[in-house]
Amino acid sequence: MRVVSIPMRVRFRGVLHREIAVLPGPSGWGEFSPFLEYAAPEAARWLGAAIDAAWGSWPVPVRESVPVNATVPAVPAAEVPAVLARYDGCTTAKVKVAERGQSLDDDLSRVAAVREVMGAGGLVRVDANGGWSVDDALDALARLSSYGLEYAEQPCATVDELISLRKALAQRGIDVPIAADESIRKADDPLHVARVGAADVAVVKVAPLGGVRAALEIAQEAGLPTVVSSAIDSSVGIAAGLALAAALPDLPHACGLGTLGLMDGDVVTDSLVPQAGSLRVRRPAPSPELLDRYAAAPDRVSWWRQRVADCHPLL
Repeated sequence: MRVVSIPMRVRFRGVLHREIAVLPGPSGWGEFSPFLEYAAPEAARWLGAAIDAAWGSWPVPVRESVPVNATVPAVPAAEVPAVLARYDGCTTAKVKVAERGQSLDDDLSRVAAVREVMGAGGLVRVDANGGWSVDDALDALARLSSYGLEYAEQPCATVDELISLRKALAQRGIDVPIAADESIRKADDPLHVARVGAADVAVVKVAPLGGVRAALEIAQEAGLPTVVSSAIDSSVGIAAGLALAAALPDLPHACGLGTLGLMDGDVVTDSLVPQAGSLRVRRPAPSPELLDRYAAAPDRVSWWRQRVADCHPLL
């Protein structure tokens, strides 16, 4: 296993360096990169996905390329044009909102800046990461909807709140579809959201669901329009998400797999970055030179090895 520390272009989830572990197997390389605060029971799913990538097999793709969205972190509105400039040809943008320590006015300014850059024909979606109450989400989406939202991702934390919000939006005639992310990838029953009608769109990530085939099964059983997303991965991790998106029978929305633009480095030379708004389906392998260049400090390597030891018995 190799552990790297890649600098971020902007602060994301409070960090300026993304630590990632990659490991080789007979099928290729797998990525193990749960966020640092995740405890072993949750991080173990990510280890399962890495093992699946390195030792398992991926489904046969049904498409050669996958459309992707730009990702705009909770940056000041003035920085939005520079962020979007990193995404070649993307006509969809996902905008972080409900950031702790920021206000709704900050969100409105950021989304307005995105809409200005994207133009009337661009698609804009927002992601609150469960940061709003039902009342706050209703107020925020009523105001943000004037910018023409494709959907709002995880506006509230719980499934019951998502159900209440969908009803309230309908009653007020606010046409903003709801997408579920954390309510799927962090749930003991990832299909519960679909069964109770809590969302219009399913956001699916390979790593927290245990691998490509496991995530594909969940997406198919949910029966909702699916968006495949990544979690600030290297190209090794994004390749797994790309394999999932390429295998889905239908792909009505752009996927959140263009996140490499948020990092100032990668472990492969043929990085999975958007070209003309899409990613070509492929699986690049890490470069020994880049693994050395971004190698984490010895104490961090030891920390990650212990994390694997803690997670493995829970698989």
